[in-house]
Amino acid sequence: MADLSFLDWPFLDDSHRELAAQVDAWAAGALAGIDHADTDAACCALVAAMGEAGILTHSAIAPDQPEGRLDVRALCLIRETLARHDGLADFAFAMQGLGTGAISLFGTPGQQAEWLPKTRSGQAIAAFALTEPASGSDVANSTMTAMRDGDDYVLNGEKTWISNGGIADVYTLFARTGEAPGAKGLSAFILPAGLPGFSITERLETIAPHPLATLRFDDCRIPASAMLGQPGQGFRIAMSVLDVFRATVAAAALGFARRALDEALARVTSRQVQGAPLADLQMVQGHIADMALGIDASALLVYRAAWAKDMGAPRVTREAAMAKLFSTEAAQKIIDSAVQLHGGDGVRSGEVVERLYREIRALRIYEGASDVQRVVIARQALAEFQGRS
Repeated sequence: MADLSFLDWPFLDDSHRELAAQVDAWAAGALAGIDHADTDAACCALVAAMGEAGILTHSAIAPDQPEGRLDVRALCLIRETLARHDGLADFAFAMQGLGTGAISLFGTPGQQAEWLPKTRSGQAIAAFALTEPASGSDVANSTMTAMRDGDDYVLNGEKTWISNGGIADVYTLFARTGEAPGAKGLSAFILPAGLPGFSITERLETIAPHPLATLRFDDCRIPASAMLGQPGQGFRIAMSVLDVFRATVAAAALGFARRALDEALARVTSRQVQGAPLADLQMVQGHIADMALGIDASALLVYRAAWAKDMGAPRVTREAAMAKLFSTEAAQKIIDSAVQLHGGDGVRSGEVVERLYREIRALRIYEGASDVQRVVIARQALAEFQGRS
C-alpha cells in the first residue's frame, strides 16, 4: 500500500483527496481486466473505460465553461495514481489531456464543442503532433509546412514519435505557416484522422510498448477554420500546453517510483537471508532510505508546480522543469534500486519491477529531455540574477 500521507499537504484540498481515492479504487478493480497483449486495443479499451468512469472529464476543460481552467493538481494526482497501478493507463489518460490541451486552452467555442465532449467521454482518442525527424527538442526548427491556398491550408512534411499515432481520431498538429523565421512562423491546427494525403508510414516499437508512429502529409488539405489561435501562434500554444502538462510527467514518474518502493519493501521484509529478513541489513536500509527520500522530494516539487499553476501563475516553466527533471531522474534511480533488491527476479520478464524499469526510461526524454530541463532552469536562474544585479 503506497504512502498517501502527501495528500494531507497544504498544496491539495478536499476535492483532490476525494479524487485520488476514487481513481485509486477504480484502478484497483478496472485495470485488472485490461489485456495488454495488443497495445493498440488496450489503449482504446483504457480510454473507453476511463471515459465511462468519468476520469477523462479532468483531461480537458468542459466546453460549456470556456473561461475555466485545467486543474493541474487533479491531472497530477490522476497520473500518479494510474502510473502506480498501470503505466499504459497513465499513458492513455495523459495523451487525452496533452492531445486536446491546445483545444481546451486556445480553441474557439465551436472547436471545443466539436471535440472536447468526445475526448472527455472516451469516444475519441487524441494525439499531440509536434516532434519531427530533424527537430526533436528544437521545436522552432520544425520544417513541416502548412501553406494557405484559398480557404484551405495544404500540409506537407513528417511528424515522428507521435503518441497515439495510428489510433487517434484527432491530432493537434504544428506546422510552419511562414509568418516569420523560427518560432514565430509556426501555427497550430486541429486535424481529424483519415484525411486524404495523411498517412501512417511507420509504427515505432519501444522497450515499453505504446502506440507510436511516424505521420506523413502529402498535399493534405484542411480548412482554414481548423487553425487554433492565430497564424504564427503555434510555438506559444505548444509551450503553453507543455507548461501545463510537464509537471504531470513528473507525477507519472512519481507514481512509478512509489510502486517500486512498495515492491521493494515487500521483497526485503519477506525475503530471508541467513535466517533474517533482507530488511535487517544496513546496506538494504540505506537503499530504502534513499528511495523514500527521492519520493518525498519529488512529490514536493510536483505539487508545488501544480499548485502554482492552479493559483494563477501565468507560466510555471521553472517549477515544472525542476519537477520533471528531478522526479524522472529520481524515479530511474529508485526503480533501479528496486530491481537490485529483487536480485535475479528483478530482471525476470513479467516482474513488476522489470516492467517499471522499462517504463520509466522514456519519461527522461519526452516532453523535454532532462538535459533540456537543465538548460531551462539554468537560463532562468541566470536571467533572474542578472535582473537583480
